[in-house]
Amino acid sequence: MTTDSQSSDPLSGSASSAKLVPRRLTQGFRALHNYNFRLFWWSQIVSLSGTWMQTTAQSWLVLQITGSGLSLGLVTAVQFLPVTLLALYGGVLADRLRKQRAILFTQAASMIQAFIFGGLVATDHIALWHIYVLAAIQGIITAVDNPTRQAFVVEMVGRDDLPNALALNSTAFNAARIVGPSIAGIIIDQVGIALTLIINAVTFIPVLIALLRMDTLALHTPPPPRKGNPTKQVMEGLAYAWRTPAILTIFIAVAVIGTFGYNFSVTLPLLADFVLHKTAAGLGTLMSFLGIGSLIAAMATAYAKTVSLKRLLWGAFGFSVLFAMVALSRVYVLSLGLLAVMGFCGIIFAITSNTLLQLLAPDELRGRLMSVHVLLFVGSTPLGGFLIGLFSDLFGVSTALFICALICIAGVLAATVYVRSHGALDTQR
Repeated sequence: MTTDSQSSDPLSGSASSAKLVPRRLTQGFRALHNYNFRLFWWSQIVSLSGTWMQTTAQSWLVLQITGSGLSLGLVTAVQFLPVTLLALYGGVLADRLRKQRAILFTQAASMIQAFIFGGLVATDHIALWHIYVLAAIQGIITAVDNPTRQAFVVEMVGRDDLPNALALNSTAFNAARIVGPSIAGIIIDQVGIALTLIINAVTFIPVLIALLRMDTLALHTPPPPRKGNPTKQVMEGLAYAWRTPAILTIFIAVAVIGTFGYNFSVTLPLLADFVLHKTAAGLGTLMSFLGIGSLIAAMATAYAKTVSLKRLLWGAFGFSVLFAMVALSRVYVLSLGLLAVMGFCGIIFAITSNTLLQLLAPDELRGRLMSVHVLLFVGSTPLGGFLIGLFSDLFGVSTALFICALICIAGVLAATVYVRSHGALDTQR
């Protein structure tokens, strides 16, 4: 009788519900109970905001100097060419090195690069060739930093909290994408580009402090891989991907979207300047609206309990269709709305591809498989950035972006046909 009366008591039920609501809300942040990840995550919000500020400033600076979409595409190509050439070997290093120490080195190097960039602009000594050299240096750093940082997440949180940690990382990335470009646009218009670059350099300091304060004993460090020929170890990772249909499907989709879709440092400045005729502040707003949609998607994904190939492919398809609509839009307000939804679909795709790949990857191959992901998502940018810049100069910005969107749609459909033919469409974790 006591149990029945308590269960039927509306006050008791309300109290129970009140306890459940906060618990459900906090489930989306469960990876933050890991001390090391908590340190890293908060510092990343600050640092990534600075990175987006520099991305906005660099693109606007190139357009100010040259007024050419091709030049902007070339700078992007130069920045990401080292990733194309070195990312796979960066993955071998990620499997071999103490990741915490490696990231300390790459983040310190990025800070120095940003200070030099800001100093050149502040003293009015900047030239286009300086930007090319600095972009190439940043690309070399990224080739090691990106696969190492991605593989380091599982060491901070373990496999159980990995999906949530990756979603929270994306949340930080996209919160920074909202804040960084908006601040950069205002500073560029009101003060100048140099201050934007110097602020970015300063934002690396919290990351360095966080890495130094980590509890190394709490890290889930895998056993060191066997020594061997780096090229042979790269081929081991590629061979594993080739014979695993779910992983190969991820790579097909990532390759086409990474090459022709995820080139925002080229596409958005071109849209802002040549199609929508906006200033640096307008560019910052475009990037922020893309970030708003992405942030909403990242938060939603943080509460998801599973990831699947179906979700990945739907996200990629939605991104591609909305990309085509953005390419055709001539109305600023409409473009903002389309970019927000496009950002939502793009992050569903990006988080799902990253999470599913890390969960499918064996521990001893994770760094190498993540380096392939980086190569296809980031390292393909030189080709994509160059082609977008070239097509924009030849056919106009809108036509160039629409062609790229159609290629993305075709690639996603090809990936869907492939995975269906191998019976792996229902793969989920």
